[in-house]
Amino acid sequence: MTEPTHPNPAPPAVSARDVSIELGGRAIWSEGTFDLPAGGVYAIIGPNGSGKTTLLRALLGLVPVASGELSVLGTHPSRGDARIGYVPQHYARSIAHAVRCRDLVALSSAGTRWGLRGREQDTWSVEAALRSVGAGGFADRRLSQLSGGQQQRAAIAQAIVGDPELVLLDEPLANLDLRNQQEIIELLDELRVDRDVTIIVVTHDLNPLLPILTGAVYLLDGHAHYGAIGDVVESELLTHLYGTGVQVVRTAQGDLFTRSIRR
Repeated sequence: MTEPTHPNPAPPAVSARDVSIELGGRAIWSEGTFDLPAGGVYAIIGPNGSGKTTLLRALLGLVPVASGELSVLGTHPSRGDARIGYVPQHYARSIAHAVRCRDLVALSSAGTRWGLRGREQDTWSVEAALRSVGAGGFADRRLSQLSGGQQQRAAIAQAIVGDPELVLLDEPLANLDLRNQQEIIELLDELRVDRDVTIIVVTHDLNPLLPILTGAVYLLDGHAHYGAIGDVVESELLTHLYGTGVQVVRTAQGDLFTRSIRR
């Protein structure tokens, strides 16, 4: 009897094999060996200065690996990879506030065109991105007129306008109130499903993201590790990671959250 054939599984969105990163001759972290399966939402966590943003920059091809093998979407990281969308920390501060939300997204669309897409397709992509993030109602307002939550939606729209396979976000919840944090988290989960993207988020606070996280890369003692989120949200590990007492609490509904405790 002929064995049934199965389609080849999708390659990991990110694959690291004994990767180390150095900046200015100084080791940032090393021994990074992990796979991030495509289609998940992943956090990058660790104390200040542990190299969280540096990992994002390595995935973008902006920081070379010192040793080991790093693969993003099946290839070596390279600058300007149109398959990757990126929202840097403090995004709005680096953009002229007189720019309209729609124009910002349109500029990103034009910047990823390689002569194959026309103006009509660009316009469609911009409108689709704005709708996807719920920005249609303020698309013609200037960034200076938008709230923090609206600015973050604009930033995410420009990251997804090229229909990427991977979206990287650096502290997307920083300086947002609780309502806007929750709305951005729900938006990211919707984008993951609707656009079939993998999402990687640098965060200093796991709690808001826990309901949507698949796993986390944690930078501990100068090394990069990965674990499913249920394995990472563990009191002893998080206490060691942050150097302060962390208690993990499970509610009667089965939800997890963490809180600091005195040691």
